[in-house]
Amino acid sequence: MADPGYLRCRHGAAGPEVLVGGDWTLAHYRTVLRQVEQTRLDGEPRVDLGALERLDTAGATLLARLLGPARVEALARTAPELSAERRNLLQAVAAASERARATPEPTREPYFFGRLTIGLGAQISHTGHQLARAIAFTGLVLSAFTASALRPWRWRPAAVSRQLQHTALEALPIVALLTFAVGAVIAVLGITVLGRFGASIFTVDLVAYAFLREFGVVLTAILLAGRSASAFTAQIGSMKANEEIDAMRAQGLSPIEMLVIPRVVALLIAVPVLSFVAVVCGLAGGGLVTLLNVDVPAGRIISLYSDISLRHYLAGLAKAPVFAFVIAIIGCLEGLKCSASAQSVGTHTTSAVVQSIFWVIILNAVAALIYVEIGW
Repeated sequence: MADPGYLRCRHGAAGPEVLVGGDWTLAHYRTVLRQVEQTRLDGEPRVDLGALERLDTAGATLLARLLGPARVEALARTAPELSAERRNLLQAVAAASERARATPEPTREPYFFGRLTIGLGAQISHTGHQLARAIAFTGLVLSAFTASALRPWRWRPAAVSRQLQHTALEALPIVALLTFAVGAVIAVLGITVLGRFGASIFTVDLVAYAFLREFGVVLTAILLAGRSASAFTAQIGSMKANEEIDAMRAQGLSPIEMLVIPRVVALLIAVPVLSFVAVVCGLAGGGLVTLLNVDVPAGRIISLYSDISLRHYLAGLAKAPVFAFVIAIIGCLEGLKCSASAQSVGTHTTSAVVQSIFWVIILNAVAALIYVEIGW
């Protein structure tokens, strides 16, 4: 076994020099490291590697620590006693040591408010990018819709009919059942509260105004946001994962015209129709509960319903096309964002539902403020 590596500093005829000898390998790492830590070199003494017997990466690292990466790099080029293998080893270790020195030290983690501000800024930036992308996609859809409207031979009534079946006909039972139940619950609350003042009969007006202006269209939009927006995202996302959309483009077909426009048109028809059904079922649920709990004939309840102005229903119905368009755009856009993985499809499907419900509620609040300002 070779002798452990050693260091010897001496004064030669040409000035101070360092003699490096022995076995500079991993087996003697601790011994050599101890000598390197105890050695302090002044200036740039000449290095004599003539007595060096064995050298590996561990020993080369210790040399770089002793002399510095730049000196080891120069030594690898100029030392005549080094073989080609040792030259390459020293150059590689010197380059790695130089990169390690150049790597900046990790910055101190910001305090709580700093992290909060950074996270808030990143979220605002992300939201801005997503909103800009949604606006650009809306422009593409409107452009394609206008171009298709001027070319009747490119209409796709079969696709629209199929989407109508999924979005309207199959959603009809759940919309009717849910709105009937919500109407009954509102009537129960109205009877409980208004009954204290002897005004239980006005529960009919409470249910009517609530469903005509708000609950009819909002509950329908939220149900379709969870049902249709998720379906749109999953369907288009699966097609993108299977490269079917790329195949459409290769054949000269427009994915927006083939996939997006039929779904948008279907929802533009389905949401107003289902909103009407929701209003009727909500009024029926509220009227039935009022009839069973308040001593008033059915004819009186119907007459109270008929006395309410039609503008309240139109105020609610005017929001239906807006909600339908937003839900369809979000569902289709999230589907087109999907990548070729099941996880991406699931993530964007969840995002489509959350965004659709969020924007339905926000737009409904904005519409309520507008109605108050214009006296509706």
